[in-house]
Amino acid sequence: MAKVGANLRIDGARLWDALMEMAEIGPGVAGGNNRQTLTDADAEGRALFARWCEAAGLTLSVDAMGTMFARREGTEPDLPPVVMGSHLDTQPTGGRFDGVLGVLGGLEVIRTLDDLGIRTRHPIVLSNWTNEEGTRFAPAMLASGVYAGVIDQDWAYDRRDAEGKRFGDELERIGWKGEEPAQARPMKAFFELHIEQGPILEAEGKDVGVVAHGQGLWWLEITLTGREAHTGSTPMPMRVNAGLGMARITEAVHRIAMDNQPDAVGAVGHVEVHPNSRNVIAGKAVLTADVRSPNPATLDTMKARVEEEARAIAAELGLGIEIEVAGHFAPVTFDEGCVAAVRRAAERLGYAHRDMVSGAGHDACWINRVAPTAMIFCPCIDGLSHNEAEDILPEWAQKGADVLLHAVVETAGIVE
Repeated sequence: MAKVGANLRIDGARLWDALMEMAEIGPGVAGGNNRQTLTDADAEGRALFARWCEAAGLTLSVDAMGTMFARREGTEPDLPPVVMGSHLDTQPTGGRFDGVLGVLGGLEVIRTLDDLGIRTRHPIVLSNWTNEEGTRFAPAMLASGVYAGVIDQDWAYDRRDAEGKRFGDELERIGWKGEEPAQARPMKAFFELHIEQGPILEAEGKDVGVVAHGQGLWWLEITLTGREAHTGSTPMPMRVNAGLGMARITEAVHRIAMDNQPDAVGAVGHVEVHPNSRNVIAGKAVLTADVRSPNPATLDTMKARVEEEARAIAAELGLGIEIEVAGHFAPVTFDEGCVAAVRRAAERLGYAHRDMVSGAGHDACWINRVAPTAMIFCPCIDGLSHNEAEDILPEWAQKGADVLLHAVVETAGIVE
């Protein structure tokens, strides 16, 4: 079996052209994309991807959750495949690269292997996971969660969007409900290329992030109940202000995250204030505390402190309080062998790299439960993502895909 040569590279210009062509589907209003899952734009993006896969001679299959699998046969077809991929769906005001880089970077890996006539022992499969973003149908990573056995398929089908439309119905409507069972199948390994969605790589001048861990998270939805009253005529000592409680809890979440450095993060992103009138003291506030850490003990300590301090704040202000878990997944430790393959690839290519913790959830976090898995990060400008201004440089995309190429073919085994 041949070794992977250090001069093996993808065609960066071809990858960039594919990224730009996909970005024309579901354009946003400010240069990004709005290609939410199971919309007509999603269906159009899937169709383009399918045409590219067909042109590359891949065999395409689709499972019951709409996830697409494009297979390049190995010289030993009975061996478990090496799988790569990510997602094509976007946020409502999403960028052109989040998820898409991993899918089209994988396609470029296959195109490069075809150009060079390289065969591998293990088959190589390219995947496009349905509903990674979770913006239209919560939760995120829905299809990969079903695949990994952590989310029930019938429950997933019954998720509804803001208009009350069911996931299962919309999947059928756009014509991408497949015949294959949405369940784990043998994999040699899974690799996901993704933009960092943070500022570390760019700030440190690194080409590649070797993702060894993924943060776990707790989402705690906190409902505070006070008393609506006139803002002008109610004396300060007589107010029962849910908005004040929300502000103090927001500050507490930030402080708790700072107390658990390094790597821990926390914020309040979702807030609702009722009745949300200029001259009415808030009688009710709903907020979601998001705390994350790659360390299980730290993560649970942060959760307990948020709950404790929120209850203490409510008691001090005379507020009613209810706390409900709105989301949770445990920290992820990616497979040592796959992580080492990514690190060796970066070193072989001479690319500056560093080990990283993923601050965001990814399909790889669920796939890691059923197959050896690792991730590859490339920088993004100013760390900006989930924003139409999200951007990367063509050379960053190429280097990330080069590392993906080397890690995948090393794992799949080149045949002379």
